[in-house]
Formats: sequence, C-alpha cells, structure tokens
Amino acid sequence: MIDPREDLEGFLEEYQKIPGTRGKFSWKKAWGHLRTINHHKWLVMKGCFRLGLYKQGLLHDLSKYHPVEFLAGCRYYQGNKSPNNVERAEEGCSRAWLHHKGRNLHHLEYWMDYTLDDQQIFGGMKMPVKYVVEMYVDRVSACKNYMKEHYTNRSALDYYNKGKSKLLLHPQSGALLEFMLEKLATEGEEKTEAFIRKHILHNKK
Repeated sequence: MIDPREDLEGFLEEYQKIPGTRGKFSWKKAWGHLRTINHHKWLVMKGCFRLGLYKQGLLHDLSKYHPVEFLAGCRYYQGNKSPNNVERAEEGCSRAWLHHKGRNLHHLEYWMDYTLDDQQIFGGMKMPVKYVVEMYVDRVSACKNYMKEHYTNRSALDYYNKGKSKLLLHPQSGALLEFMLEKLATEGEEKTEAFIRKHILHNKK
C-alpha cells in the first residue's frame, strides 16, 4: 500500500481508481455471464413459484441487468463462482455487490442497520418471512447453478455453515434459514417445499 505521507500523487492515483473497471471485457465472458444469471433467475423463479411466491419469483435479481452490475459481471465472469468475489479480490470492493445488496430484499445485507444495543453498534434486523424463504431459494439455486452435477441436497447447508460465523444475520432469521436448509439436507427438496408452503408461508397450493 502506498503511504500518502511518502508519495501523495501515487497514493491519490491508486486511491481514485474506480472499482469495476480493471477487469477486461470480452463478448465471450459477457455471453457466459448472461447465460449464468438467466439460468439462476430461471431456477429461482421456478422455486418461488412452487412456493406460491409469484411476485418475488418474477422480480428476483432484476438489478443484475443494470449496467453497474452487468458490466462488472462481464469483466469478472468465471463460470464457477460469483464475479463479485473476483471483483472484490482484484479491486478491494465490489461496486456491483454494493449496488445489488441495496435493492434486493432477500439478501441479509439489505437488513443491516444500527442497533439499540450498546454492546453491538451494527447488526442484522429481523427479515420478513417471505424474504427469508426467497433467500433459501436463492442459496439453493446458486449452488445448483455453480456446482452443476456436483450439487447435492446438502450443498446449500454446507456453504452456509462455512461462512455462518461471519454473517450479520438476525438470530431468528438465521434460525429459520438454517432450519429450512437442514430440512432440505435430510428430507430432500420436494418434502421441504411442501413443508414451507404449508407451515411457514401457509399457502394452500
């Protein structure tokens, strides 16, 4: 890291580089990224529809087609992981993710706020149930999309557990998400979705 006390011009030149512009754009990566986000959206839409969440299924992740998110995806597309992680690793932050998390209510990061607890300045607020369920569908669909033939009913739970300690997720929202992921891992998708429809969302479908 350049120290501004030693090289102010060099520091400012490096500091003012805009995230999301270093990766090299190519039409091949753009096509791959478009196919990936379309397939993910299709998987989530089907999953939400099966649970009776029709509006959420249709509107899920529409911001991914916004230039801020889409162009970063085209520059950092890998095919087996989120381009946001690649952008974050190469540039220090992901401008695409900062744009995305503030517009999609199924992400726990949307619900982060200052708390009234003197021991914890910042934390996760309780999410409405329908968005916790959409987050469940999103996580399962993302694992299917990236893991392909290696996906199992345990994949989403294993991925969640790997990063669980770092999440600023409201305890009750986290408990509900974890319950659904554990049910998927032990009982499979069909039984889990039937349970969610009847006992969590109370849909009659």
